[in-house]
Amino acid sequence: MKDLFEKIYKDKGPLGKWAAQAEGYFVFPKLEGEISNRMKFQGKEVITWSINDYLGLANHPEVRKVDAEAALKYGSAYPMGARMMSGHTELHEQLQNELAAFVKKDAAYLLNFGYQGMVSTIDALVSKDDIIVYDVDAHACIIDGVRLHMGKRFTYKHNDVASLEKNLERATKMAEQTGGGILVISEGVFGMRGEQGRLKEIVELKKKYNFRLFVDDAHGFGTLGATGAGAGEEQGVQDDIDVYFATFAKSMASTGAFIAADQEVIDYLKYNLRSQMFAKSLQMQLVVGALKRLDMLRTMPELKKNLWTIVNALQTGLKERGFDIGTTQSCVTPVYLNGSIPEAMALVRDLRENYGIFCSIVVYPVIPKGLILLRMIPTATHTLEDVAETLDAFDAIRERLTNGTYKRMSASVMKAMGE
Repeated sequence: MKDLFEKIYKDKGPLGKWAAQAEGYFVFPKLEGEISNRMKFQGKEVITWSINDYLGLANHPEVRKVDAEAALKYGSAYPMGARMMSGHTELHEQLQNELAAFVKKDAAYLLNFGYQGMVSTIDALVSKDDIIVYDVDAHACIIDGVRLHMGKRFTYKHNDVASLEKNLERATKMAEQTGGGILVISEGVFGMRGEQGRLKEIVELKKKYNFRLFVDDAHGFGTLGATGAGAGEEQGVQDDIDVYFATFAKSMASTGAFIAADQEVIDYLKYNLRSQMFAKSLQMQLVVGALKRLDMLRTMPELKKNLWTIVNALQTGLKERGFDIGTTQSCVTPVYLNGSIPEAMALVRDLRENYGIFCSIVVYPVIPKGLILLRMIPTATHTLEDVAETLDAFDAIRERLTNGTYKRMSASVMKAMGE
């Protein structure tokens, strides 16, 4: 019999094997200073394109004032206990009611964390006789929720409605045998590529197939739609989303999440969501802070307007300069380049050290081998000057990648980093 840890000693995983070279710089980097368009990285000021603060609320003076007052009044412990036992308050109810109204649903229920809440919601919605059909590029929290499912599940090709329909046909035949139902899961915005889920086309399939639609709209909530209600509102199908999910970690720049649906569905979920039934209630200071943030989403449309001014300037500028930003339909701005992992490390080090630009780097196994993805998150706090400076920097690093500079540098970079 093997030692349980033998595999850990021998194989650190596709990302973990780079830990000695990457940790502290490329992964687990330490950004310092107030959350904003410009922060400090290893003592130098950098333009930060990797902070999930779409509307610029993280360091907004009104938000910080409310957060501080709530912390002073309630501390970080109140309320104690799970919601069902001793952690329920009128303010939790108020936030739920306001969130439901904002996303145009009958009712909503708070979740302590988005990842945890998504996993638990999928688990509660389906039984072993039900079938799940989900986009192959779904976020890890969806995949982990599906893993808990004791019944059948099918993936469809990313944003491919024909593939979805083919799998719905398979799922329908199987559900007729098991006596179960079908749950389709899509994202409102796919956070890596920035593409919106094809919700309108998915909803059209309800005319032919009997299924319920669950949408993870983490990146759409607050950024898309006339009022900011998300991708469903943007595409005119919000009413046809059966269960709507969003997190506070993106547009609201906080901690927590929520689900919204018909009252009867929410009543069922709040009595069957294990991650909420057996976990401490969302802290009051976070609830109060979320109420303030939601009010700002409703009453300050200039926040979203400012965000999209930056998004449009950045994405238009990148396309005009010949960069590949894929098919993004959201604020998420991916820039695709060709290169190896060592080249990517040399490129990002150059970008940060010599051009003062900090953005997230994504490589294999998250994306195919030979590709480098620089993932940028514009915010309302960025300026047009930030955009112009970044575009010039990207021109420079692309030239150095193309002429082989980073390929030559990568050997010395790896050596300097302990390889």
